[in-house]
Amino acid sequence: MSTMSATVDNLFGTTPLEGTQAALIKKTYALLTVSLVTAVGGGYIGATSLPLVQFFASPIGWLMAMIMINAVPRIALWASTKNPTLAMLALAADGFLSGIALAPLLWLATYMAPDGHLIPAALGVTGAVFVSVTGYMLTTKQVFSAPRGLMTGMFFALIAAMGLNMFLGLSALATVISIGVGIFGVLMLVYATSTVLKDPEYDNPIQGALMLFAALFNIFVSALRLMMRFYSRD
Repeated sequence: MSTMSATVDNLFGTTPLEGTQAALIKKTYALLTVSLVTAVGGGYIGATSLPLVQFFASPIGWLMAMIMINAVPRIALWASTKNPTLAMLALAADGFLSGIALAPLLWLATYMAPDGHLIPAALGVTGAVFVSVTGYMLTTKQVFSAPRGLMTGMFFALIAAMGLNMFLGLSALATVISIGVGIFGVLMLVYATSTVLKDPEYDNPIQGALMLFAALFNIFVSALRLMMRFYSRD
């Protein structure tokens, strides 16, 4: 059986999980689940707390959110080879704080559509992208590597554009930012999934889970913002 076939079988449970690679993949997606669950909890707490909504909607709150969701993963990554318990706590904290940081967006989405269909729809789009990318990676022989210069440039350009638009409030720029965040998230997901499933040197499930979570977080934010923008025009 080829390595790729073995990976597919292991992931979907058609053969017993064997070997280091299969164990690493299984642990990575288990850790990703922890991040996603804590993010849902943080999002619910944030969106239902008006003080948190107001705080993270302010420039200071936005800046603190950016610091949190960029600093905590670095702590988890640093601790992954030194203190597994701290790494696990930091990973869970990253998910929780990322969810809380979305308080203004989630609250506004709920306010715009009281039936609550926008958030599940964005989650559905995110899930569909995740399944599609994962399925493609399981069936293709191609290995993808991140264009680091492009990714770094996109990241800082998006952060700068977000900060600028907090003061300008331009609708067109907000739409461009949302699309850019979505593209950035998909590129991250492709790279992260390729690394986790195909890189023979991959050996850090914490790092893999952090990359996958960051990608899904960006895709969800992009999908929700775009849906809200088009919904507001109806």
